[in-house]
Amino acid sequence: MQFEEALKLYDLELFDLGARADKIRRAYHGDKVFYNRNRHINPTNICVDHCKFCGFSAHRKNPNPYEMSIAEIAQTAAEAQKRGAKEAHIVGAHNKRLGLDWYFEAFAAVKKAAPNIHLKAMTAAEVEFLSRTYHLSFDEVLDRMIASGVDSMPAGGAEIFDEELRREICDGKVKSADWLAIHELWHKRGRKSNASMLFGHIETRAHRVDHLLRLRALQEKTGGFNAFIPLLYQTKNNFLEIDKTLDAEEILKTIAISRIVLDNVPHIKAYWVGLTLNLALVAQEFGADDMDGTIERESINSAAGAASKEGVSEKLMRDLIANAGFTPIERDSVYNEIG
Repeated sequence: MQFEEALKLYDLELFDLGARADKIRRAYHGDKVFYNRNRHINPTNICVDHCKFCGFSAHRKNPNPYEMSIAEIAQTAAEAQKRGAKEAHIVGAHNKRLGLDWYFEAFAAVKKAAPNIHLKAMTAAEVEFLSRTYHLSFDEVLDRMIASGVDSMPAGGAEIFDEELRREICDGKVKSADWLAIHELWHKRGRKSNASMLFGHIETRAHRVDHLLRLRALQEKTGGFNAFIPLLYQTKNNFLEIDKTLDAEEILKTIAISRIVLDNVPHIKAYWVGLTLNLALVAQEFGADDMDGTIERESINSAAGAASKEGVSEKLMRDLIANAGFTPIERDSVYNEIG
């Protein structure tokens, strides 16, 4: 798909666009809507970066810095596994105080304490941070991740790929080319990852389309992305100072266009944490097929205003999906169906 063709999709009437996206998602998945039982663990909010959209890192709008110990992280994962969680999703701030070995010792401790849990950890931004800080190649960091038990990579750090915008909203963070290169290297190891896009801040529709097409090109090359996650910018406690979020029509159009442009990525996730449960369910009619998971506890988006801190129960997740007219399907982290 070419840039102009993709951009013109925004000119379509919402329900026509949704019907086109829904046709693709149903060809992939029928009436299934996926979720998993997962536990988000955010080990620290002390960060060397100063992303303007972030309400999570410790700064003057969030004056409560913290660091979890390796024992606390492992215990949290073990307790989540006992409650039925199949995944530990571990991402955090870029904290120089912890040291290089801390990360990999933490991952190994999680796998020892919760041997049956899938460990999704280390965004490409975190990989680049460790590489730059400790003078390692991307390959060396990725190999250490695998050796310490990391099973797949999450989607974070992509934000928006346009470098001019990155200089405005997250200067100093991983460059877009490096984000893509890290995921390509991960895929070459036979590992899966997810991709994301932060939208609804100062970007334009053209920036979103450019971002999607770069992901499409990498997926054509590697086939390593399981899912794409359009992440809605949260307006509270950050330095972009944008008062209003996008309206539902623009959000649903963006999700539908994501499904159409990324027709080579199997899953489009409507991340309920940022969208709300209600809008995430509506998005299943506009190309999405996944709600993410139960989460148990969420710190990053909730710090910026999302009502997601305590997660949801599996029963509620299944009931909501079924009441919306879909078939709820529990999955593992790489989309094998559990039930």
